[in-house]
Amino acid sequence: MKLLEALPPGDRDRELALSLDPARLPAHIAIIMDGNGRWAQRRGLPRIAGHKVGVSTVRSVVEDCVQLGIPALTLYAFSAENWKRPRTEVELLWRLLRYYLRREIDDLQRNNIRLQSIGRTEALPDRVYEELRDVERATAHNTGMRLTLAINYSARHELVDAVNSLIDEARIAGKLADLAVTENMISRRLYTADLPEPDLLIRTSGEMRVSNFLLWQIAYAELYVTETLWPDFNRTELLKAIVDFQKRERRFGGIGAAEPAESAADVIPPEALPGDEFETEEIAVSSQ
Repeated sequence: MKLLEALPPGDRDRELALSLDPARLPAHIAIIMDGNGRWAQRRGLPRIAGHKVGVSTVRSVVEDCVQLGIPALTLYAFSAENWKRPRTEVELLWRLLRYYLRREIDDLQRNNIRLQSIGRTEALPDRVYEELRDVERATAHNTGMRLTLAINYSARHELVDAVNSLIDEARIAGKLADLAVTENMISRRLYTADLPEPDLLIRTSGEMRVSNFLLWQIAYAELYVTETLWPDFNRTELLKAIVDFQKRERRFGGIGAAEPAESAADVIPPEALPGDEFETEEIAVSSQ
């Protein structure tokens, strides 16, 4: 990990980094960046002050993920529901996004980062949309970390768009009547079709919800919630999240490696198992 080269002996972050298994780093980290407004309010500052500091946190986290060798990072920048916020705040958020794109383009290129966006970005203000597309095009051939910004994003919209795409394709092909949708067909039409599913979902600010973010993709992601507000989220917090991730056993619906497989007879005496009379009774009850 390049990160170790930048950390002196005795540094707390170095000790955390040394405890990581490089072979078990998450291939994709997704982050719900929450708490900018509360961070500002606790300091008697306007909400936009929290957003400004939050932009600096984005830069730091991106650099740390690059140095750790994380292949993909997705940040929840602006939800489809965020349009409900005061107009002045929304307009300032677009100004901050444009500022970030202009300021970071050189670093994105230097670090071989490919930037992309997901969401209904065509609804963004024209200048914001064009500058976002310019940076996406400029970094399209980079082969390092995939940095994805979820902007005007809603997981429900994403699923609706995927299903409508399937319907449109079937209609054009004259096969709508025979359309049988599978999980794989939906996955291939999601905004994130070219990315691995997130291994680790981090949410800052202590809120215990996923807020309509990557609902399909995080089916088996490990969730990590920290009380730390986004502007205070630093390298130490990121490393703690990954250390916690590596302590978990990911079973994907199966059983753990240390758990022996058991048959029903191992845990329930055969005479206690329901027989045909149970099935008959079950059917009779359910039909009433």
